[in-house]
Amino acid sequence: MPSTQWREVFLSDESTQHAEQAHVFSELQRKRLKKHGHGRALHRNQVAALKAVLVVEEGLPDYARQGIFSAPAVFEAHVRLSNGNFSADRAPDIRGFAIKVLGASTPSSAHVEQNFTLVSQETLKVSGSADVVGIVALSTSAPVAALRKAATNPQLTRSAVANLRDMVKPFSGFATHDFFSIMPVTFGDYAARLKLCAASAAINKEARKDLAADIYTRLADDDLEFLFQAQFFEDESRTPIEDSTVRWDAPWLTVGRLRVPRQAPDGALAETVEKSSFNPWIAATEHRPLGELMRARQAAYALSRRNREGAP
Repeated sequence: MPSTQWREVFLSDESTQHAEQAHVFSELQRKRLKKHGHGRALHRNQVAALKAVLVVEEGLPDYARQGIFSAPAVFEAHVRLSNGNFSADRAPDIRGFAIKVLGASTPSSAHVEQNFTLVSQETLKVSGSADVVGIVALSTSAPVAALRKAATNPQLTRSAVANLRDMVKPFSGFATHDFFSIMPVTFGDYAARLKLCAASAAINKEARKDLAADIYTRLADDDLEFLFQAQFFEDESRTPIEDSTVRWDAPWLTVGRLRVPRQAPDGALAETVEKSSFNPWIAATEHRPLGELMRARQAAYALSRRNREGAP
């Protein structure tokens, strides 16, 4: 059964560590700005920008009726689909599915902007934010420097290889793949990981050549509907809050449906979405991100946003 007895683990001098890590991403962002122009530190490659609505399910159990899911409702939303890198669509990558719920309401606030960020992997093979920064530094280093770092930190290298194995798994397209939050968020006094279930089982074998063409071709013919699910914390052994490497052992509950209506590419919407911040910390108080990894992301998001706003 879902439990409220979860807890976060805070590192000593955590804020200083996170600030230092944020500057690593900031430098990466500055380098990419020089090469590719204005944009984010990660997930710069916007594949599609979509209009959508989030429909909150009726008849949810008490523990799930929290925040924007406290009562049946329909909220407008923007969706940003992205690749992590600028490589060709067929290349191994972590894909992003970000949702900005507009004009939502909760029992504590009449007007809430709620961001959910999900990726194409259910778990992340790292022990904490320091590993994430190390892997990013390893993957973006020149070959000689990368080999030197790999030789001096074999555990980091093993973690990088494990994540690469997940990245090279076939990606069939944004409409036919599941997406996950990896880390949990609060659901009122409860905690839950999030999942967006594939909208279609009809695989387009040509999708990996052009992911944008695949999603817009589908939307030219019909609407897409993704189930929005939550997996609630039950106990630390089966549903650990801080461990991103573990696939939780708990049932998924459908709490909403993300409906993407038929639409064509919209340049104005694409520009609006590209300029928007999909920071998961911009959220209802009932849906605060949890875990050391997410607290590190909070520092990185803030610095990334300042860099974007200050870019020419």
